[in-house]
Amino acid sequence: MYLLVSFFVFFVAPVSNANSLSFGIVPQQSAKKLARLWTPIFAYLSAKTGEDIRFSTANDIPTFEKRVAAGEYDIAYMNPYHYTVFHQVPGYEAVARQKDKRIKGIVVVRKDSVLNELTELDEEKLAFPSPAAFAASVVPRAQMDLKGMQITPQYVSSHDSVYLGVARGFFAGGGGVMRTFNNTTPEVREQLRVLWTTPPYTPHAIAVHPRVAPDVVEKLKQALLTMNDDPEGRSLLKTINFKGIELAENADWDDVRALNITLLNDLLK
Repeated sequence: MYLLVSFFVFFVAPVSNANSLSFGIVPQQSAKKLARLWTPIFAYLSAKTGEDIRFSTANDIPTFEKRVAAGEYDIAYMNPYHYTVFHQVPGYEAVARQKDKRIKGIVVVRKDSVLNELTELDEEKLAFPSPAAFAASVVPRAQMDLKGMQITPQYVSSHDSVYLGVARGFFAGGGGVMRTFNNTTPEVREQLRVLWTTPPYTPHAIAVHPRVAPDVVEKLKQALLTMNDDPEGRSLLKTINFKGIELAENADWDDVRALNITLLNDLLK
């Protein structure tokens, strides 16, 4: 039992100590899948920076949000709305983002569904990863509200859970993003089709907590950029459907700020 519990905590809880850096990944997918995808990337970054960078996530997105608000991760990969919130408190600063990428949310339905328009999901039960999942929940629901749609939202903790629930017929449709849709298991993905996509926005941020030393931040930036020109780095980025990485600055997310989303304002108190 002890070994099983320790294994689970390694994947889910922040694991930084005086000699390591915790890198928290927003749990759009299961901890097991995220660990499989990201741990080799962190091994690469550790080798390039000389720092011990360790994978971490949370059981669900609301738990991740609380941990980021508390500053539990030294580095975090968070959605665009998360970044606009947690830049304020506790002061995470963006250092990088996916290169040449604009994030679009999607609404999926079963491939054999007769639905062809977003408005045809009116009065249906729809699955979403969490209330504050930016492209997968916030933006689609805002558009549904503008169209006067009355839906019953069900929050199911991850993008993979959305896709599985729709594939199994538990929900008429659900929200996600193309990256996680492409990363979900083929047997699930092949049962689904994209019904609708949102407008594009600045994508997820890789951001550092203010306590991370400036020289470490600089080494991290250079290691991330190195991935673009290194065959090993490019191969690792391909596993998470990144075409590359580019440096970022806080103003890059002003398009998201312009939406005036207030869902997580309580976490700023």
